[in-house]
Amino acid sequence: MTTYDWIVIGAGVTGASLAYELSQHNFKVLLLEKDPKPDNATLYSYGGLAYWSGTDELTRTLGQQGIELHRHLSEELDADTEFRELDLLLTINRQDDPETVAQSYDRFAVTPELLNVRDACLLEPLLNPNAISGVLKLPHGHIQAQKTTDAYIQALVRNGGEIVYERVVELTYTEDRAKGVTTTANSYSGANIVVCAGGLSRSLLQKSGVAVNNEYTHAQLITTPPVDLELATVVMPAVQQRFMLEAQPAAIDPETPADQMILDPGAVQFMDGSLCMGQISAVSNCSEFDLTAAEAKIRDRVGSVLPLLEDIPGTCHSCLVAFNRQGIALVGKIANITGLYLFSGFTSTLVYAPVLARRFAQAQQGTEDPVIEQLQLILNQA
Repeated sequence: MTTYDWIVIGAGVTGASLAYELSQHNFKVLLLEKDPKPDNATLYSYGGLAYWSGTDELTRTLGQQGIELHRHLSEELDADTEFRELDLLLTINRQDDPETVAQSYDRFAVTPELLNVRDACLLEPLLNPNAISGVLKLPHGHIQAQKTTDAYIQALVRNGGEIVYERVVELTYTEDRAKGVTTTANSYSGANIVVCAGGLSRSLLQKSGVAVNNEYTHAQLITTPPVDLELATVVMPAVQQRFMLEAQPAAIDPETPADQMILDPGAVQFMDGSLCMGQISAVSNCSEFDLTAAEAKIRDRVGSVLPLLEDIPGTCHSCLVAFNRQGIALVGKIANITGLYLFSGFTSTLVYAPVLARRFAQAQQGTEDPVIEQLQLILNQA
């Protein structure tokens, strides 16, 4: 039986970027993914690169490193990630005071420009001027997250890594050392196992007797085929309820009988003309949702801000979105089991995860990295 240096569980953007970076250091890497056809948070991602959102030295540094990495990533991976830089408009509700909302963004690395309704609609003609009192304008990066993930996987394979589509059902370890994983079809041996399964990371680890504070919400959003109209910017609300939801005590354990649901209306258009609209975020012990009802709610709320998008044909989807309450990510060795790691629960995933994947891989090669060490301390406290 082949023994891998690293078994990476989960081929979303976090797992794919980490597997690639480990392969860059000549580690023998196996990437395991449950679905040959993606159906996860990466596939349904807006693709935004909020490099402007750092609030301290660490996040500002990682944000700048993240946007620089993405500016050169297509060339590095020899595949088009559809990277571009465009404006992000954060809409301010009609009843809210623009100056007050703008002040809440003073802590970020980039200070947004406050635009009045007239200037906002000149920049984004699809906006409904009667629904807003202004917008905050920010520089923003954007990628096609699934194409970026596919590019990472292709580069991994070129480096000699492997990807296998089988669902992991159990992590195997003896006493205090990781041994490998068992899937629905096979067993694999590995010196190190890193769980990058997003919203499924928590339950997978729990099955193996390991508890982590990697939380998740249920997200619901609409994707469309290519359309004729053109959205000039990325549009999102300035006051995002998702972050408030994640901060509430009920969000600590989504498996308890509690149901909370919020909707942040926004939209983005990809380079092929398709759209993503949403999103609803829910904390619930329910695993199935009424997507017909969710679609109607999303269309109503998005349509109030961007009326021409309300009736565009599309499909409503649901996926899990991982988060944590301790910091920017849960990265490092978990529990007291040698060779067992977690790489999940990111904020600003598309900005931070590729940078931290690179730093993590370099650290495994022996390069000291104060950022990875800091995140390890946070994980130990989680």
